[in-house]
Amino acid sequence: MKRFAAILMALWLILSLVGCGGNTRSHDPDGPIELIIWHDKEAVVADTLQAELDRLQPDIVVHLERKSGLTEALKLVGNDPSAAPDFYFFAHDKVGLYSEMGILVPITEFLNEDDLAGFLPMTISAATYKGQIYQLPIYFETLLFMYNRALMGDDEVPGTTEELYAFMASGAGGRYGFIEQHSTAYFSAGWIHGFGGMIISEDGVPLLDTPETIAALEYRLKFVRRMPGESEYATVNTLFREGRAAATIGGPWLVPTVRESGIDLGLAPMPFVDATGLYLAPFSGVQGLHVLRVAAEDPIRRPAIYEVLRLVLEPTLGVAMAQASGSAPALAASYEFEEVKNDEMVMLMREIAEEAVPMPNIPEMDIMWLVVGDLLVDVNMRGRDVTEATADAQSRAESLIRAMR
Repeated sequence: MKRFAAILMALWLILSLVGCGGNTRSHDPDGPIELIIWHDKEAVVADTLQAELDRLQPDIVVHLERKSGLTEALKLVGNDPSAAPDFYFFAHDKVGLYSEMGILVPITEFLNEDDLAGFLPMTISAATYKGQIYQLPIYFETLLFMYNRALMGDDEVPGTTEELYAFMASGAGGRYGFIEQHSTAYFSAGWIHGFGGMIISEDGVPLLDTPETIAALEYRLKFVRRMPGESEYATVNTLFREGRAAATIGGPWLVPTVRESGIDLGLAPMPFVDATGLYLAPFSGVQGLHVLRVAAEDPIRRPAIYEVLRLVLEPTLGVAMAQASGSAPALAASYEFEEVKNDEMVMLMREIAEEAVPMPNIPEMDIMWLVVGDLLVDVNMRGRDVTEATADAQSRAESLIRAMR
């Protein structure tokens, strides 16, 4: 670190002599380089990352700042050298928007292919937009099949969707056999993927009226009809926590409260669709660091940014995150540690990652969340014909995307 500090001092002396434009932050040549990371994470996640980054002191001091409305704030100040952070720590799904706005630089400005070779392929795919990698992944989350062992035995866990439906139709002891948030786009995407469909193409073309999407929505209706009419987060999760439903599909964030409710929780892979042989493939969200352009262009902060990214490449960070929050590390090497190997939920997410589909990171997806949500309400809750509803939704999505562009 002494050599690093000497380099920084030399840079500062050169710049003080010749002057430099651009970033307006001042730098104290006698003090550490200070970097700011905006995030929206719960305290346990932020504290874990902060503890790792504190290892860079005293030469580099990194401050994690929780920012409400982070995504909107970045739209406003992401290109302002006096107001923007150096990094943000968030999911991958905004990289397309911020890339188009010129806010981000590719991670490959700091790291090479060898540095990134150890990441799970799904996480790098999620971070890539138009051939450039804009996020350094730290961990990911995806939906899990969860069941109450008191209501569904381990030998009753369905391997296929037809087995799941048969369990639902059996009555499940007067309870719901299976429930999920059936009329939200995030929870429905796995069913569409299970029929070989997609919500939107990689180049921003909506795919709501395709035979695959129509088949998925029509097939799923028989499951929806055996679920509660209301499908919002609070209703579904309360029913499962109170033992009024045998199984659900939920995120790892649900696990702590379910266990606190006294439920003997079982976790299992997603069932596959009998008609297609494809697994229900939920969206995955990859969380990691993104470097803002205004920071990367600062010759004094740039070496410090590199040191932060190098630290994130260490597998022990993923292990610490897994232990703290139950998240699945993005680095394959993290799974060699016993602390991770022995975590059933983390290892299951690692398995599901082979089938999971990263949330689209293109700007057009912001429109699709809304349009698909309305489509699902029409089909699942209002009883509208699937073919008609998908045709209207396709037309609406195309119109809104044209207007956005």
